[in-house]
Amino acid sequence: MFSIKTYMGRRAQLREKINDGIILLLGNGEASYNYHANTYRFRQDSTFLYYFGLQHEDLVGVLDAESGEEIIFGDDYSLDSAIWMGNKPTIKQMASEVGIEITRPLNQLFALVSDAIAKGRRIHFLPQYRAANLLLLQNLTGIQTTFLSNYVSEELITAVVSMREIKSAEEIKQIEEACEIGYLMHTHAMKCCRPGITERDIAGAIEGIALSKGSGVSFHSIVTQHGEILHNHNHDGVLESGRLLLVDAGAETTMNYCSDFTRTFPVNGKFTTIQRDIYQVAQKAYEESIAKVAPGVAFKDIHLHAAKLVAQGLKDLGFMKGNVEDAVAHGAHALFFPTGLGHQMGLDVHDMEGLGERFVGYDHTVERSGQFGLAYLRMAKKLQPGHVMTVEPGIYFIPILIEKWFREGINHDFINFDKVKTMLDFGGIRIEDDVLVTENGHRILAENRIPFTVEAIESIMIK
Repeated sequence: MFSIKTYMGRRAQLREKINDGIILLLGNGEASYNYHANTYRFRQDSTFLYYFGLQHEDLVGVLDAESGEEIIFGDDYSLDSAIWMGNKPTIKQMASEVGIEITRPLNQLFALVSDAIAKGRRIHFLPQYRAANLLLLQNLTGIQTTFLSNYVSEELITAVVSMREIKSAEEIKQIEEACEIGYLMHTHAMKCCRPGITERDIAGAIEGIALSKGSGVSFHSIVTQHGEILHNHNHDGVLESGRLLLVDAGAETTMNYCSDFTRTFPVNGKFTTIQRDIYQVAQKAYEESIAKVAPGVAFKDIHLHAAKLVAQGLKDLGFMKGNVEDAVAHGAHALFFPTGLGHQMGLDVHDMEGLGERFVGYDHTVERSGQFGLAYLRMAKKLQPGHVMTVEPGIYFIPILIEKWFREGINHDFINFDKVKTMLDFGGIRIEDDVLVTENGHRILAENRIPFTVEAIESIMIK
C-alpha cells in the first residue's frame, strides 16, 4: 500500500468534489471458477483500491459528502475461513492502516442506505461490471439491476476520473515497475521464439515471468501468428518459419498497477522483404506518434496523424492509392488500421474504461465519431501532464474485412484490392509502448526499452 496520508488525501479530495449525499464504493468479492470454493485469482476493484488500498474481499467503503464520516463495511474471517485461508487482520485493523476509524459488519450497510434514502439523500455509486455487486446494489437501493445504469452518479464518475487519470509520482513508479516486468516478458518471448514450438509455449513462459515478478498479467496475453485478429486469445498455433508472431502482453505489480506492450517479430528471426517494408511503415507511425505526445495536444489529432502515415506508407508500397488526406477523411486507412491509437493506463490496463469511455476519453470538446475505425478511438481529448497513454499503431490484413469492402465497393478509389488480396495470409503488425505525458512533453515509461527496430529485433533473436 501507499502511505496512510495518500489514501486519506484522496478520499478528502473526492468528498470535496461531491456536493451532497453518500458515496458508495464497492470492493470485489471472490468469483468462482467452476465450483464455489475454487475461485479465480482475487482482483480488487481498481477504484476501491485507489481510495482505500485494501486487498480484501467483500468490502464496501462509504463516504459522507456532508459530514465527512468514512466507514468500511465488511466481515472478519470466521474460524472456518481462517482454517482454510489463514488468520487475517480484522477489518478494523486493516481500515486503521488507511486512516479509517469506523468499521461495521457488512449487513449494517443496508440500514445506513435505507436511512439515507428515507431522508431523501443522494446515493452516489459507479457503474458495476460484476453480477454480485449489481445484485448488492439492487438489494441496497431497491432498483432492479436492469435499471441501475439509469441511476449511476455522473457527478461521481467525473470526480473519480479527474483524480485517477492524473498519476502521482508514486503511481508512476508503480507503472514503471510493471513496465520493467513487461520488458522481461517481451525480450524473453523474442529469445525463445523459433519454428516448431507453440504459441502456448511462449504465452506460458511470459505469464510465468509476470507471476514471478508481480501479481500476474494485466490482461489475457495475446501471442499469435494471426495478428490480424486484434484480440486473439487462442494459443494453439505451432510457430512456422516465414510467419510473424505478435505478442501483446503486460504485467501487474503487487499493487495492481499495469503495463501493456506489443511487439511483432519474425518467427525465424529474420524479416522477409515485404514484412520489413510493412513493419517500417508501422514503426514510422509509432515513432512519430510518440514524438507528438505533449500537454494540450488532442490525442485524436495524433491518431489521425498516425492514420495518414499508415496510408502514405501503404500507398508507397502499392496497397493504397489516391490523395492521402482524402483517403483518411473517407476512413480508407481503416481497412488496415481499424483500431484507435491507444488508451489511458494505470490501475486498469484500459484505465477507468469501466466507468464509461465517454467520461474517460472524451469530454465537452470532442465527441466520438461514427466512422468505422475512428469510432474505436478510446481516447480523443487533450492530453494533460500525468496522463499515461499507450501508443499502439498497427497494420492488419483482415481477410473478412477485405472481402467485405471489395464486395460492397467500399473505398475502391483509395485501395488497390488486386494487390491487397495477395496478402490475405500476412497477419498483422502492432508496436506499442507506454508513455507518460510530462509538463514539457513526454517520457517513455521503461528504463529498459523493448527492442522495436528491425535491426534490434533481429539482433536479439539471433540464436
